[in-house]
Amino acid sequence: MASSTSVRQAFGHRLDAVRDAVLTLGGAVDAAVDRAVAALRARDLPTARQLIRDDQKINQQRFDVEQSAILLIATQQPMASDLRFLAGVLHIATDLERMGDHARSIARVTVRLGAAPPPTPLSDLPAMAALCHERLVGVLDALATRDPERALAVAKRDAETDRLQAAVYAELLGIMTRDPATVTRATYLLWVAHDLERVGDHITNICERTIYIVTGRMEELSVARGHAGAPG
Repeated sequence: MASSTSVRQAFGHRLDAVRDAVLTLGGAVDAAVDRAVAALRARDLPTARQLIRDDQKINQQRFDVEQSAILLIATQQPMASDLRFLAGVLHIATDLERMGDHARSIARVTVRLGAAPPPTPLSDLPAMAALCHERLVGVLDALATRDPERALAVAKRDAETDRLQAAVYAELLGIMTRDPATVTRATYLLWVAHDLERVGDHITNICERTIYIVTGRMEELSVARGHAGAPG
């Protein structure tokens, strides 16, 4: 019969595997958002179409993470911090998968725009994407190292995303007012700004779950939730 120590070690290895799978999913989502915005800037339609197809891979990664976490909950009956980790992972995987959906939405905008030039330089949209990248890398590191302070610092940067979105909205609405011929193209870019803002909100959700996993304390770190936006 296996000793309690060896059983615990085996369980620990399985928890580590779940953690690694979540981090891998996060890396895939990070790459998808980055590639989607790069494809938009370059009008790279083949990459945009490939990103749309690749969204199914992100979905499958999410399902695999969830299946592994649920199996451990059902068969190992984890207690305290281990149970918090697995419960948190279920939420984090969902947030990551939805971020992948927003990358797919940005790719769809690129396909819809085709070769049409943007009505304005896209400087603020790449800045939003870069901020999302920094924050996602930060919260994934906080999750890997069990660092609630870093997760909180990442969450506080959500206001930067909102400010960039507001700047994009103000510029594009002004352009549409001055030149009605730009309305369709500018509206597509408004959708992209919305997608990136929602990516930022999902990162804040992951920050909340990371803090919960480590401390057992669950609190909403942002009250500015729920924006109308573009279809996915």
